[in-house]
Amino acid sequence: MTTIEHHYPKQGRVILHIDMNAFYCSVHEAVEPELYRGKPIAVAGSVELRRGIIVTSSYAARSIGIKTGMQVRQALKICPDLILIRPDFELYRGFSRRFMQIAYSYSPMVESMSIDECFVDITGSKQFGTPLEIASAIQLRIMKELQLPCSIGVAPNKLLAKMGSDMKKPNGISVLRLRDVPKVLWDQPCNYLYGIGKKTADKLTKLGIFTLGQLAVGDELLLSKHFGIMGPHLKRSANGIDNSPVNPEQEQSKSIGHTTTLPRDYIERKEIHRVFLNLADQVARRLRKQELMASTIQITIRDPEMRTITRSVTLPTPTEHMDDIYRTSCQLYDHQWEDGNPVRLLGITVQNLTSKEETFVQLDLFDYEKQPKRENLNKIMDGLRDKFGENAILTAGMMSDDPSAFIRNHKSRGTSLQMDHLKNNPLHKEEEK
Repeated sequence: MTTIEHHYPKQGRVILHIDMNAFYCSVHEAVEPELYRGKPIAVAGSVELRRGIIVTSSYAARSIGIKTGMQVRQALKICPDLILIRPDFELYRGFSRRFMQIAYSYSPMVESMSIDECFVDITGSKQFGTPLEIASAIQLRIMKELQLPCSIGVAPNKLLAKMGSDMKKPNGISVLRLRDVPKVLWDQPCNYLYGIGKKTADKLTKLGIFTLGQLAVGDELLLSKHFGIMGPHLKRSANGIDNSPVNPEQEQSKSIGHTTTLPRDYIERKEIHRVFLNLADQVARRLRKQELMASTIQITIRDPEMRTITRSVTLPTPTEHMDDIYRTSCQLYDHQWEDGNPVRLLGITVQNLTSKEETFVQLDLFDYEKQPKRENLNKIMDGLRDKFGENAILTAGMMSDDPSAFIRNHKSRGTSLQMDHLKNNPLHKEEEK
């Protein structure tokens, strides 16, 4: 007679990856089924102008060719009856918390990866049944309680669980074991593997490595020569090997901030704006390093009597850009602090953080024509600073003869760096595409 224990490894782990299907659209279908259920719908920005891009689309829309990243104008040509919906991130966050709470009821080992996906380590959850029974129970509860479909991968590690959840959509459950890797993965092109993007796949092609099977038996010295420390990791991943644990503490930073105590009391608005410029630059730089984007900007002001106020505003769209953070901070200050009142300390904190990967397609909500230029400029400036130091690139307001320039040294204080260490884990650094 087979017992539940036989379905769990004596050594090793059982990991689930829960991936919500067409999450934003599915949430709208769940909230207003009479309007949206089963119809071609899409979440998009700039709905009125018809010049934005599709953030995500329902499966009904996908079946007729509507794709993420497609311009709204083009989508409407394909489907004139396409229903366009403005994003409602607060609504999505609420549903996200609810589906993760369902997962948490089966194991405390839940690691949120983005608003619509999480890993769950169920190695110690035998009391709830076999791994497949637990996956089925979670999937059924999410559908019954939230009316949302999800796909679940069941595997011995996070990499294979992630791959498994992509195998059957929507509303599927897939088991992917180490012994399945040669048969299931090795015939696939290299960019089929989670974490390998187009750039890496192109480099592998130039080395004569076209499939995951070839990568799995590749020359490790050759891979190290061309990819550095990522080379051996690529080979291990192609063999389905991943030792990174599910870490429930490994959540996104709740905030990233910098504050500075000024060398003297500042009164002039021009001086204070220059301080905000430096603070915004440092905060934005840390956001990009952690591959995060922020929706809420908060400023802190303290006067010589140590009275402190904070003021915040939530932006219509997430940002990683210094100019957005700077402009918003100055506006908050100008509206909240009376001219002539002295300032002793200033700070900027960004909150409501999401991974850049999660919010990538939402960037249309800025200006889809200008956004690539801003991204390229950030990459160039960040690259120069990584190579030559933080002072390699300065704006006019950051020059050393400005009284606020001192905050670029160690007198400024940063906070909330919980996710900085993730950048050293290759699994969490999927290549930009």
